Amino acid sequence: MRTDVVVIGAGQAGLSAAYGLRRAGLEPGADFVVLDREDGPGGAWRHRWPTLRVDDAHRISDLPGLPFEPADPTLPAAQVVPAYFDAHERVFDLQVRRPVHVSAVRDAAPNLLVETDVGTWRTRALINATGTWTRPFRPSYPGQDTFRGSQLHTVDYTGPDEFAGRRVVVVGGGTSAVQLLLEITPVAAATTWVTRRPPVFRDGPFDADAGRAAVARVEERVRAGLPPESVVGVTGLMLTPEVRAGLDSGVLHRLPMFERIIPDGVAWADGSTAAADVILWATGWRAALGHLTPLQLRGPGGGIAVDGTRVRSDPRIHLVGYGPSASTIGANRAGRAAAREVLAFLAGRPSGALAG
Repeated sequence: MRTDVVVIGAGQAGLSAAYGLRRAGLEPGADFVVLDREDGPGGAWRHRWPTLRVDDAHRISDLPGLPFEPADPTLPAAQVVPAYFDAHERVFDLQVRRPVHVSAVRDAAPNLLVETDVGTWRTRALINATGTWTRPFRPSYPGQDTFRGSQLHTVDYTGPDEFAGRRVVVVGGGTSAVQLLLEITPVAAATTWVTRRPPVFRDGPFDADAGRAAVARVEERVRAGLPPESVVGVTGLMLTPEVRAGLDSGVLHRLPMFERIIPDGVAWADGSTAAADVILWATGWRAALGHLTPLQLRGPGGGIAVDGTRVRSDPRIHLVGYGPSASTIGANRAGRAAAREVLAFLAGRPSGALAG
């Protein structure tokens, strides 16, 4: 199968890129294809825990061309957002192919070969939008194998009921850790919150200047070929009324990271311990880029060096939802920017010729 552009992933970034290609006149299914491994629309939102409501979710942004206007923001995000993504795919006739698992992308200069479980596409350009949900990060600590309780990751979380009457250690300093603590504590026997660094709480609106500063910090790393920091990780935690109540009640009392795991809990260097039946790793994700390994894009710094969304070592390839575009707002902008640059590349114009 031949095409001009393959988009891998139909989450926020992938749909934004596909929208840009469609608006430029490319025909889905012929000039470009969108491949998605999920059974239906919604990307990672399909897997959010059922108690996460739309109005509790961390910033749900509009997809390009179709405002997100939920009729009932108290409904589960895992229900509402996929329905919105589905509407976007249908309104703009993006013809996403699913479920399709991409196993590898290989160089077949001047083209690329995208190998999948339903066949291979030969393409002139690639927009990779595979996100992070399929690569949860679970740190390794001494004594981990001796723990007699359960070890879960945010990706495994289905709601607070499974923690009823149990002692829970929550690890991680991000928004998910805070949300899970606030849900679990009322039913758990005890909760303990540990983070590597003291959490930074942001009071007041997160304005455009603060957003640009956060994105610039992440962008600097990926331009240098270093593994990206999370955009959310550099923005701080918003002081919502719920978070303020958690701080006031002591639920969000943070302890420094433990030194080791023991059979019935965790232990610090000073000899103190916390008993636990469950360790919940709210430790984030890493970019799902294993299928790009045959292209040898990673540099000595451990990351893939990019300018904007374009891979510096290979102008055929763009990464969206990676590094500075890992937030939903960033993903929208990056998807449209990648579409413009890919169109310029296909037309033989210099990179950035269609920017604006």
